[in-house]
Amino acid sequence: MNFQSMEYFVALARERSFTGAARCLHMTQQSLSAHIAGMERELGCQLVIRNVPLELTYAGEVMLRYAKSFCRDKEEMLQEFCDISGNQKGVLKIGISPTRGRVIMPTIIRAFQESFPNIHIELAEAPNDMLFDKLLNRETDLIIANNIPGTVQDIDIRAFYSEEIVLLIPRELLKRVYGDASAGILKQLRKGDFTTLSGFPFVVRSEEDISGRIGHYFLEKFRIERPVIRIFSAYIETLLSACSLGIGACFCGERIARAVLTPDQFSSLHVFHLGEEAKYGMYFGYRKGGYQWSVKKAFMDIASSPDVLASFSGNT
Repeated sequence: MNFQSMEYFVALARERSFTGAARCLHMTQQSLSAHIAGMERELGCQLVIRNVPLELTYAGEVMLRYAKSFCRDKEEMLQEFCDISGNQKGVLKIGISPTRGRVIMPTIIRAFQESFPNIHIELAEAPNDMLFDKLLNRETDLIIANNIPGTVQDIDIRAFYSEEIVLLIPRELLKRVYGDASAGILKQLRKGDFTTLSGFPFVVRSEEDISGRIGHYFLEKFRIERPVIRIFSAYIETLLSACSLGIGACFCGERIARAVLTPDQFSSLHVFHLGEEAKYGMYFGYRKGGYQWSVKKAFMDIASSPDVLASFSGNT
């Protein structure tokens, strides 16, 4: 039995399916099944119950514990020898939300690979709250997320940059709702009086997302009574598209809005800054303990450099 056997078994336990694991491992289902059967013969124990979904026996659970440990040691060993030899190569796995990844990762990766051309980046894109499990389950080396809980014992954090939620109101919608009074309403809004938006159409996200939480907070703070919720969606791209078409006002990170919308779409919106309460930090998260590959630190240093930050910050 070898490292490869351990990697096969970990993939099978994770996917709970020979078909899914074989796809992840880029091998045939028949080859994987034969390999696992060979492990069972060597150990003299049944490791899996071939149901749908697949189940681990008690022996399989014990095997999984050892297999994960072997895979972790192999990964850290290879990373440490890359540092010792100075021949940096391999895969750096980074978790990030899909929209934020679209906004910042291409610029960061381009800068990073100028210094580390033999390091490949593998993005694990998932909602913010799922990234922590991916990190702790060793599916990623780093995550980029907001609200990383500092109380999580096994995660270290490092500050990255600040984002700001703004209120976007379609110019055309403001005129349509308020008619001749729209100029006066706009002046009130510019002065920070948002109570005039009572009964105004909005497109909103769930409070599970930080932009949704901040948006709902400001709806209450500004006493915007009876907002008309035209669209409720988990996807900010959908809401921004609807906002640009004049369906409703939207709370969104300005950096993300500028990246998702075309310049013409963005210019069709009034942008209202909401102060310090609308700002929040983005952080790197990485596992504590074990060997810390120097490439992780290099990635964080490059991503945090003034030139790279300025390049994806746009006008914010």
